[in-house]
Amino acid sequence: MNEQPVIKEPLPPARGILVQLCQAAWLLLILSLLTSPGPLSAQAIVPSPFLPADVKEAGWPAVRGLHFDAHSPEIHIADTWPAAGPPVLWVKELGQGYSAFVARGNRVYTQGQNLQGQYVYCLDARSGTEIWKYWYDWPYELAGVYPGPRATPTLAEGRLLFAGPSGLVGCLNADTGKLIWSRNLVTEFKGDGGTGFGYACSPTVVDQLVVMPVGGPGASLVALHLEDGKTAWQAGSQPASYTPAMPIVRNRRKLIVGYLENALVLHDLKTGELLLEHDLSEGYDEHSSWPLYREPYLWIAAPFRSGSQLFEIPAEFENGATLKTIWRSRILANDVLSSVLVGDQIYGFDIFDQQSKTQRPSRGKFRCIDFLTGNELWEQGSGRPERSTNDTSDEIGQAGIIVADDKLILLNERGELILLRINPEECDILARCSVLTGELTWTPPILHRGCVYVRNQSRAACIYVGKPELLPTQQQTLRVDEIPQERYVDWAGQILSVEPEYAFDLPSQAWLWNWFCWSTGLLLASLLIALIPASLVRVELRVLTWTACYRTLAFICGALGTTWISAWTGEFVFTWPLCLYIAFDPVLAVVQFRRSNQRSPWRDYLPLLIFAGISILYFLLCRRLSLVFEWAFLAGPIGALPLGLLEAQLSKEKFRGIWLSAILKLFTYAGFYGSGIVVFWLKY
Repeated sequence: MNEQPVIKEPLPPARGILVQLCQAAWLLLILSLLTSPGPLSAQAIVPSPFLPADVKEAGWPAVRGLHFDAHSPEIHIADTWPAAGPPVLWVKELGQGYSAFVARGNRVYTQGQNLQGQYVYCLDARSGTEIWKYWYDWPYELAGVYPGPRATPTLAEGRLLFAGPSGLVGCLNADTGKLIWSRNLVTEFKGDGGTGFGYACSPTVVDQLVVMPVGGPGASLVALHLEDGKTAWQAGSQPASYTPAMPIVRNRRKLIVGYLENALVLHDLKTGELLLEHDLSEGYDEHSSWPLYREPYLWIAAPFRSGSQLFEIPAEFENGATLKTIWRSRILANDVLSSVLVGDQIYGFDIFDQQSKTQRPSRGKFRCIDFLTGNELWEQGSGRPERSTNDTSDEIGQAGIIVADDKLILLNERGELILLRINPEECDILARCSVLTGELTWTPPILHRGCVYVRNQSRAACIYVGKPELLPTQQQTLRVDEIPQERYVDWAGQILSVEPEYAFDLPSQAWLWNWFCWSTGLLLASLLIALIPASLVRVELRVLTWTACYRTLAFICGALGTTWISAWTGEFVFTWPLCLYIAFDPVLAVVQFRRSNQRSPWRDYLPLLIFAGISILYFLLCRRLSLVFEWAFLAGPIGALPLGLLEAQLSKEKFRGIWLSAILKLFTYAGFYGSGIVVFWLKY
């Protein structure tokens, strides 16, 4: 029997309308799910106009990009920029930190800190809107020389790996920011060596392993399982440094390169077996820049004017295999920012300073050298002498580099974005503009969907560098000059005519004695010169006149002595402790007034407030100029107070008592200065 078609009864009008509304709602829900940004793992990655048709978008998942070489496959990068600079999509305050961005789809990620703590941030790539943030630790060196996190997070398999300066390594869900696992590798593996400035190695993820330099006993490098953070292997006993682990392939075998404090090591990726260890130095050393690799050659560069060298990695690792040195050169030393390999040439900044400074741009030259020979092809910059004040505004300077579309995109220390054409014959600058000025930045830029993401210690910005016709018309933009920023002033070059070579070297005994002699001489000269105006006034005003004159003279001499005496002698002479002592001298005088019952609120508290203000200014200046250990002289009042009480007891307000007062002040200053030296001895 033939089956008859089922005839459905028509629905009542009201019920039919309700069904249609439900169907429409479901349709809208489905459309919204398909078109909304959604979680990273569920995003439908729309083909990017900045990629060739046969290239699948992978974003910028790690600090040096997809292949750890700062190369991007993106195309259609503009050949020049308008006079006002390229369009700015957004600017955002992110606080302190040196972490760069990573990106995938419509999201970018980075780390930073504020007064509340350290955070991992997830932002909308086009608007800068915060999607989520994850708190993982308290602030690190909030008022220190290098405040905030140093490492850059890494994207892998829908997860976000991050590392904090304490050695904490964590894994978050990249969609939601929820913690999956975390471990403190420095604590667990006793990795105290080689990372005295805070842990700075970004996580390296390859083949479901998270590889991290740690530098502990039996744990130079440690590999964790991406899924749960459990230890896969640990090997080596060399102290670590600041360069992340770098994966390479040699003779079809996957290896991990560790650029450690004193050695270059090669480990098998799967097992962790130490295959090769090449000694580089002894004692304290540091390495921050990334090696460059093109099979079978490995190039490394180091700070401290060490230059660079090229090795050949053996095809097999048996019978005591070693690295073969192809060439070694004194040029192209790298510090906090790395060079890039393009074709047969290396492009990068050759730092002439012993190490990068936080108080001024690094001195050196931007160079192009041949990869296989080390021969220089061209250079840009004056390479000005160490104690020079030459203008360097037209120099490229130390910069983070992106390679894309036959161009180099650079962000230098002064916050300038610079576009270079890749040219081994000459330095061909296509465009440049200031985007984040007013302070130095060591954070390398990244490129994602035609936009460069940059940041410094104050703010982050998204700069569109693609061809103008590819920028959506509905996209709101700013001009570069609308970014809140200040003009950079090289205060260090004006104040420190000669500066310490190494900011973190303790002053030697010879230096401390030299500083004391100069500052004591300035104080004695001020005390004697002040006698001249004191002898010209009435007797009852002589002590007051003498006191006002010697304080003014000594403070000025102490403030200017560091600049002028250093320039005259050619050695760094630090006379600012004299300023602190002169600011503390009225506080000592308060003791005398109080003992004689001459009490007045302004007389009691104003000198103390002035001394506190000058002490804060002193501390901030030392921090700004990388005078790291000179803060110890803030302990001066401890040693000066007993001698100040003795001075108050013996001094008399008569002209004949000035001589005794002058001698006592010299002894009081010796106690003030000596307290700072005692702090050096006790702490360091």
